[in-house]
Amino acid sequence: MRRKGLATMAVQSADTGRTTGTPTGTTGSVTTASGTVDLGPAAALSCRECGERFPLGPIFACTSCFGPLEVAYDLPLGDPEALRRKIESGPTNLWRYAPLLPVPADVADKPNLNPGWTKLVKADRLAAELGITGGLYVKDDSGNPTHSFKDRVVAQAVEAARAFGFTTLSCSSTGNLAGAVGAAAARAGFRSCVFIPHDLEQGKVVMAAVYGGDLVGIEGTYDDVNRFCSELIGDPIGEGWGFVNVNLRPYYGEGSKTLAYEICEQLGWRLPDQLVIPIASGSQLTKVDKGLQELIKLGLVEEKPYKIFGAQAEGCSPVSTAFKAGHEVVRPQRPDTIAKSLAIGNPADGPYVLDIAHRTGGAVEDVTDAQIVDAIKLLARTEGIFTETAGGVTVGVTKKLVEAGVLDPELTTVVLNTGDGLKTLDAVAPTTGPTATIRPSLDAFRAAGLAG
Repeated sequence: MRRKGLATMAVQSADTGRTTGTPTGTTGSVTTASGTVDLGPAAALSCRECGERFPLGPIFACTSCFGPLEVAYDLPLGDPEALRRKIESGPTNLWRYAPLLPVPADVADKPNLNPGWTKLVKADRLAAELGITGGLYVKDDSGNPTHSFKDRVVAQAVEAARAFGFTTLSCSSTGNLAGAVGAAAARAGFRSCVFIPHDLEQGKVVMAAVYGGDLVGIEGTYDDVNRFCSELIGDPIGEGWGFVNVNLRPYYGEGSKTLAYEICEQLGWRLPDQLVIPIASGSQLTKVDKGLQELIKLGLVEEKPYKIFGAQAEGCSPVSTAFKAGHEVVRPQRPDTIAKSLAIGNPADGPYVLDIAHRTGGAVEDVTDAQIVDAIKLLARTEGIFTETAGGVTVGVTKKLVEAGVLDPELTTVVLNTGDGLKTLDAVAPTTGPTATIRPSLDAFRAAGLAG
């Protein structure tokens, strides 16, 4: 069983779970100290390793095998056309998919940042640069409220925190998640206390701090921060705290499914042929795959093969290294890359990323820091999208996969941009600036060779 190394504090978390209920219930109703709550179509938590089911609650690991838990549903099967019409008539944010998420039906009426329904950009100029002829799209999640896809997952976690009676929102973060938690907590009326590595990009530090919650820098890497949070959640200090990517992780992760839902709906309710997705913990990639599979099961899209490719930075590439070596086990690495939002040396969902890459016929690849910077500039120059370093990784890997003949240029391809480049200015600042500095005269302009 590959997941034996999951944090052992999961046993304590499960033993002290604050909900009661039946693991085979047909609705998302659970009972907490504050009464009965509604989690929509969510029916139970299910272990990805052994399949054991648990009542809905603030737990994240199986007490039998330490495998990760994820939300299992009673999905609205039977009439895909009616479900499609219901979705299309919903709000232009991720709550249009409320019938497929662990949230109450009235979720859109609650104080929330309401992220989602971001642009799917037809990237013809980038496609021409890369030699892609089958259609290239960029799913641009920099348009979310705090300018990263993390707003999606945090929105889900907020609803779970409400359901389970938590009063404080917390997380371990490489930057984007800290800002998303701070903003969502401010909007929803929670206290927030988030933890980050001490050496994050200044833009992300400021964005996480500006919302008025507590921001704590930890001396060490993200993995050190994550271990600290695992200790805190098992301590009395953490009573009443919802750690969005720990004890609320099963619900949090479901927010990434909405990327798959939106991509397919924006493509006219059809599956893309290929997707390129950045890997930090690996949760986003695995949940996008889960979302695609659910759309097929519901009859909302026609089933056909698709390939999923994972993208990492060479300086933190444990999943890519394992894939290339043909290993099932992902060995931890110490991160050393400018792509700090992907700098998770021991990715929790790494083994499942490998499974998906193999099952779909995809791959996992990595690029150097120099290639990341080049890809950031390429996307900006061709499509007017300024991505952070994670997007540079994704575009850079796409380029590398096309050049290697691994990604088919004749198929419809979607690449994910998960954040805004204003958060990682340091990556491009040394090589980006004014074309020229001149005196305010036409002669000076002509002398600089800028007259056309």
